[in-house]
Amino acid sequence: MYSNAKMQCFSFFGYLYIVMKILYRYILKSFVGPLALTLVIALFTLLMQFLWKYIDDLVGKGLSWYVIFKLMGLATVTLIPMALPLAILLASIMTFGNLAENHELVSMKSAGFSLPKIMSSLIVFIFFVSLGAFFFANNVLPYVNLKMGSLLYDIRTAKPALNIQQDVFYNGIDGYSLRIAEKDKDNETLHNIMVYDHTSNEGNIAVILAKSGKIKMSADKHYMVMDLNNGNSYQEILDNQQQHDSRPLLINNFAKQTIYFDLSSFKFSRTNEDLFKHNYEMMDMKQLSSSTDSVKAMLDKTRKNFYSQLDQNYFGYSRYMSHFGNNARNTPAQNRASLLDVATTIARNAKLYTETSGQEFKDMEENITRRTIEWHRKITFSVACFILFFIGAPLGAIIKKGGLGMPVVVSALFFILFYIMSITGEKFAREGVLSVIQGMWGPSCILFPIGIFFTYKASMDSGLFDKDAYIKAWNRLIRPFKSA
Repeated sequence: MYSNAKMQCFSFFGYLYIVMKILYRYILKSFVGPLALTLVIALFTLLMQFLWKYIDDLVGKGLSWYVIFKLMGLATVTLIPMALPLAILLASIMTFGNLAENHELVSMKSAGFSLPKIMSSLIVFIFFVSLGAFFFANNVLPYVNLKMGSLLYDIRTAKPALNIQQDVFYNGIDGYSLRIAEKDKDNETLHNIMVYDHTSNEGNIAVILAKSGKIKMSADKHYMVMDLNNGNSYQEILDNQQQHDSRPLLINNFAKQTIYFDLSSFKFSRTNEDLFKHNYEMMDMKQLSSSTDSVKAMLDKTRKNFYSQLDQNYFGYSRYMSHFGNNARNTPAQNRASLLDVATTIARNAKLYTETSGQEFKDMEENITRRTIEWHRKITFSVACFILFFIGAPLGAIIKKGGLGMPVVVSALFFILFYIMSITGEKFAREGVLSVIQGMWGPSCILFPIGIFFTYKASMDSGLFDKDAYIKAWNRLIRPFKSA
């Protein structure tokens, strides 16, 4: 009999284990799909905003599709820290909203599963996602920021593609200014050509006029070849001993002439990435800590040097001048005026030195603050993923709506709130209004109790967003006043 009871107990727990395993697998599968979908949507939306921001730097420069797609790929990776928390918030609202709307959440609770227990599989999953987010922010993101930062710099500094318009001076080629009156449909035959040669850096002293001509690219694309027909070249002979109006002018008539324009500056070239490695966005936490300590040591050394120079070069002179000031009656009037001028000069130099050093101190302190902010950002990013899940999951259970309707609105409101608090806290930390810890961790400290509150309300089946519940509470509140 004892053996039968033991077997029944084992069979019960075995059945419970299978049910929980199926349940957790079902919840995970219900969450991963919306998470992937919302992450793609968020990344696409943010990427369109990125392209809109830098569209002027991309258009008209003859960039290859490889360069453009590489920039878009790198930009997509750098946008993950903003897109992932939003995707987790929206996916958690959608998942638990669908479970509540289809009465699956009620069935689970009636079977004896509490909301925290239902959420437990996703809590473990989000925990590992947060760890992955931290690894990404600390190891992957600095490398991608370095690649994208250098590529974007090269794109923004690249010259626009060669495009010579009619009746407009074109100054894109170094050392030359071109103007054509008419261009045929083949985009090669030109009429009434004017070429100013500035390669001598002496101004407009050489000009070529031609009735017609043709342009073509060299085989290696490094030169633009312009064949001119029936024209004249004018060059002013420089002589420093002659007046500008009396300088001789050299005129040359030609039937054919060829000019080679160097287009090497139009070729898209890459800058050495090592030049960008010292930027705080391109460092991991270890590098940020090391560089911050170096800047702090440099700041302390600069301050000591400032006080030493101030005491030696200015305060010493001031004490020396005060000695004469105490004996001003015994000093001749002419010497007193000279001493006053010296004192004024010392005061002005001291003021200028103090202002310059003060700005240098401020720049170094801002540098330290930015590096410290970046150090904390790598942690707060992963913590935000965890906290926003605890806001989204109970919210979905409370509003009982799935899909992309109400969950999008609610998640957008909370994410905007989180984003505004994060931006404001970071700005206050940069400006010294708040400490870095207060500015960077303030949004998480504010939203975490809200997530706990929502989880508690959802566990108690509270109608937090049910207007009928608020109407009933209001009626109960005013009922004694009506009876009176």
